[in-house]
Amino acid sequence: MEILEIILSLSLGLGLAAACGFRIFIPPLMMGVGSRFDLYDLEGSFIWVGEDWAIAVFAIATLLEIGGYYVPWIDNLLDTVATPAAVNGGIFVTSPSHERVVDPSLQWILATIAGGSTAGVIQLGTVATRAVSTGVTGGLANPVVSTLEALASILAFSLRLL
Repeated sequence: MEILEIILSLSLGLGLAAACGFRIFIPPLMMGVGSRFDLYDLEGSFIWVGEDWAIAVFAIATLLEIGGYYVPWIDNLLDTVATPAAVNGGIFVTSPSHERVVDPSLQWILATIAGGSTAGVIQLGTVATRAVSTGVTGGLANPVVSTLEALASILAFSLRLL
């Protein structure tokens, strides 16, 4: 039974990491808000994500991130910062999924390898998509791409709640 729990927690964590690959701050914001409405369980060292100050910080960061992707050429500049941040975000949101299931050292190993990699691959895909969009449309289609990425992040997280 334990191996099944590990596989399930890893799968849920990978969905959250994918959400971070699309938008870095949407998943932690949704984790905090979800915990407030008893839709998402935060335990142990992750309880702070549901605190008022953390939700406010994640909300501001989310608005700034999403807004930045609607400004032509700033969106490409954001990608240089967002790529390593997405890897870190993937690790962060994947880790709580394993907190009750595995030893803490294995928790962070799984989060780093699986969560960071998943978020990084998704983020690199969004960078490539935006580069093609910029090249083909001169950046005019980038707001559409950005909107789809934000929606994909929300959807990837929402599937975790089902």
